[in-house]
Amino acid sequence: MSSEIQANGIRINARIDGPDGAPVVMFSNSLMSNLSMWDAQMPALTSRYRVLRYDQRGHGGTETTPGPYPTELLAEDAFAVIEAMGGGPVHFVGLSMGGFTAQVLAVHHPEAVRSLVLCDTACVMPPASLWNERIEIAQTQGIEALAQGTLERWFTAPFHETGKAELATVRAMILGTGADGYIACAEGIRDMRICDNLPQISAPTLVLVGEGDPACPVSSAEVLHAGITGSELVVLKGAAHLPNIEQSEEFNRVLLDFLDRQ
Repeated sequence: MSSEIQANGIRINARIDGPDGAPVVMFSNSLMSNLSMWDAQMPALTSRYRVLRYDQRGHGGTETTPGPYPTELLAEDAFAVIEAMGGGPVHFVGLSMGGFTAQVLAVHHPEAVRSLVLCDTACVMPPASLWNERIEIAQTQGIEALAQGTLERWFTAPFHETGKAELATVRAMILGTGADGYIACAEGIRDMRICDNLPQISAPTLVLVGEGDPACPVSSAEVLHAGITGSELVVLKGAAHLPNIEQSEEFNRVLLDFLDRQ
């Protein structure tokens, strides 16, 4: 069931699937995507979990407001969604930008987080020059100029041959992202420094990463794993930045194994 809700002062597009009364798993999307990026997880989860998905600020069907969007703002959006949809705690799954959101949410609102799954993410994303370059491209040439490079980072070379249908769907999702929302999030990512938060995360945490991810590499996942007490680390072979799509069966198996133990 899709719905538009008022949360943290903006209109947020959200969707709930799965049985009433079941434990809630909440998914948070990456930069240049929307809640449909999690479609491949739905059949595996909705038989026994209530699944809450939403579009982050400036993405999908959620309102775009003036930027920049610091990670702390995105975390408050997520908390407001949890409150608006009946309160937590939730199992919170975030990928890349969704993982930045997850880390701050777990520190600022630990009562709302039952467990944490940090996918292909990091606690800092240097260099600033890279983000400034992408912001300038978005401002002057539009999102379309960023699409091909993004797809090359998000998926391994073999998948560009075998996963053409999935790539076409993801390309459309990227092109559906407004430049203003992208820029506001990119400014927040450029300025993000949340590594000092890691020791404060108390929720049971799984760190999950594609072995070939060039954007948030295994080394970034290892920093998270080392910094979060008691966390687990799983590296998925044959995947880059979006293992939930490229290796969806294995991703779902690892995710469900973790969730079922919480």
